[in-house]
Amino acid sequence: MTTRTRPLIGISAYVEPADWAVWRGVPAVLVPEAYVRAVTAAGGRAVVLPPDDEDADVLAVLDGLLLAGGADVGPGRYGQPPHPRTEDRPDRDAGELALLAAALAVGLPVLGVCRGMQLLAVAYGGSLHQHLPDVVGHEEHRPAPGVYGAHPVRFAEGSLAATVLAGVRRVNSYHHQAVADPGRLTVTGWAADGVIEAVEDPGLPFVLGVQWHPENDPDPRPITALVRAAERSRSGVT
Repeated sequence: MTTRTRPLIGISAYVEPADWAVWRGVPAVLVPEAYVRAVTAAGGRAVVLPPDDEDADVLAVLDGLLLAGGADVGPGRYGQPPHPRTEDRPDRDAGELALLAAALAVGLPVLGVCRGMQLLAVAYGGSLHQHLPDVVGHEEHRPAPGVYGAHPVRFAEGSLAATVLAGVRRVNSYHHQAVADPGRLTVTGWAADGVIEAVEDPGLPFVLGVQWHPENDPDPRPITALVRAAERSRSGVT
């Protein structure tokens, strides 16, 4: 049997209509390749995880969990009626919340990206702003369909976010929802307009959420940090 050397990083996936070759609108399990590239570049092995709420047994072979971006978290999960602009995916919510609960229970390293950070907040008892322009009065966090924005960011001194992102002053941005209440998580990053940009759980070795998309940065530090944390966890180093 070959000894596994790279840490296995599970990446939560979408189910969306997709086109390829002669096929049009076929429901497909997919995730942007940028996540896979970032995990691979950091020395990890990406494992794509379709929505599945039957159990979380797959975690037994994973060394880290990356909750990817995508559609909105269902507002029923945090006790709100849906905003007209909310577009949720109940299958993703159910499958990812099951994975997340099991990962947290065993201390598996977890990174939440954009929607993934928002899911972390909901799992920790928090809530979301369902349409951010209603709160901040502008569209800079999602300037146009398929167009990333960019804005300054600051991090709490001494936090995991500040350590991982030392020297980072601006981040990309593509979201219309944001964390309103982080629940039991600690807020450690903010945009200039006060929007929460990073959350973490100081009680666990590596639980970090970032509101932007590091997979599309030339230096995707949060994903690299997840892979490093997975390597330490697998070797028994905290």
